Amino acid sequence: MKKLASLTAALMLGACAVGPNYEKPATPGGINAEGAFVEGARLSAVNASELPQKWWRLYDDPNIDRLVGEALAHNTDIRVAAANLQRARAVLNEARGRRLPTTDVQAQYTRQRTGSNSFGAQFGGTQAIPSFETDLFTAGFNANYELDLFGGVGRAIEAARGDVQAAAAQIDAARVSVAAETTRSYALVCSNAAQLTVARETVRLQGQTLALTRRLFDAGRGQRRDVEQADALLAQTQSQVPGLEAERRAALYALATLTGRPPAETDAAAAQCARLPQLTQLIPVGDGASLLRRRPDVRQAERQLAADTARVGVATAALYPQISLLGSVSLASTTLDSLIDKDSINFSLGPLISWSFPNQTAARSRLRQAEATAEGSLASFDGTVLTALRETEQALARYAGELDRNRVLRRGERSAGEAARLSRLRFDLGRESFLQLIQAERDRADTRAARAQSDAALAEAQIALFRALGGGWEDAPEATRREPVKPQG
Repeated sequence: MKKLASLTAALMLGACAVGPNYEKPATPGGINAEGAFVEGARLSAVNASELPQKWWRLYDDPNIDRLVGEALAHNTDIRVAAANLQRARAVLNEARGRRLPTTDVQAQYTRQRTGSNSFGAQFGGTQAIPSFETDLFTAGFNANYELDLFGGVGRAIEAARGDVQAAAAQIDAARVSVAAETTRSYALVCSNAAQLTVARETVRLQGQTLALTRRLFDAGRGQRRDVEQADALLAQTQSQVPGLEAERRAALYALATLTGRPPAETDAAAAQCARLPQLTQLIPVGDGASLLRRRPDVRQAERQLAADTARVGVATAALYPQISLLGSVSLASTTLDSLIDKDSINFSLGPLISWSFPNQTAARSRLRQAEATAEGSLASFDGTVLTALRETEQALARYAGELDRNRVLRRGERSAGEAARLSRLRFDLGRESFLQLIQAERDRADTRAARAQSDAALAEAQIALFRALGGGWEDAPEATRREPVKPQG
């Protein structure tokens, strides 16, 4: 026993972890992510301060705060990611269990009969051994402890820990997406309602023009063509109303589903929104370094790389001998009363060495597979970093472009409105033709609709920028299933 203990201690002291030790990779291609964004330096509507955790509060809209909070607490995509995290944690606990001996306890009772013909021989020359029956009571305890001499168990735990951290980052990525999509759906409800208001106001003005045209025609001062042109212009604007109303309802259905409700349970407060949420300050975007620290998908890719690097160590350890200590203690007796006597005790103890050698084709193939997987994970990490930077620069560029477009359209709307007003006055005084009036009305309708659409696009560009910045996952509530609504009655 002393010799076995000395051998075990010597083996443990000589243990080492084979395979590569993980080091967090630098940004790909020597990218310097410390500075400001290229587009951010050109855009006056943003600043370099850090993005707040709950960025949607910058809109100062209680409906957005409430809806995003409900979505983070009950969204099904977040719940799926949370379940995946629980599974990864269970796998980690299983891997950690390999640090401990595997044990099992057995107990058995058998009644056995042995016939005389089973012996096939006679004793004493004249008489065969007679048949007999026996009882046998057994109880045993077995233990198996794997000596992690080459670090295979440790690397497996390291890989499982990386998987847990990657799954946790995946939850955060789902939260980023859900917070942005909820805010976007609410903004769509509001923007479609705002565009409906513009369209209906335009319909009212064009309806007045049509009525005037008909009166002039009935009085013999106009032509039938003028009435038809005015009616065609009115019909064109009226045709926009059903589509905008349908899109408003569709956004309400999406909003309900995002917050874990069936589409029929649309949010009453959101349905009343008729004005786009407005930012009350410049958008804080930080810099590239803070972006990469904040983006959950970058963290997920880095942790996946760490896990796959550890699996290279697991595959490498399989090339070396596996040594386990086996031990068992059992009790066996033909009577239950004598089962615990010392003469009923049996035991065994000793090491077991197993090694796939010299044919290691399968083990080396698995090692090459693990190395290729780790190389692919490194490429994925590089791609995720580049994507994070690219998405942010693109979002900033599109936001800047839409801001400029919106300013121009607002100026054009004011000019077109004034031109339509003057055209109406000149037409009433007989100084302008009806064709000129209709054209002025069409220009006003087009610029009003374009400005309303630009307002919606500007809100989407803002939210796309917030999503690219990767915030909103911090300090989020645990996702839970909504309690089903019980029918009344």
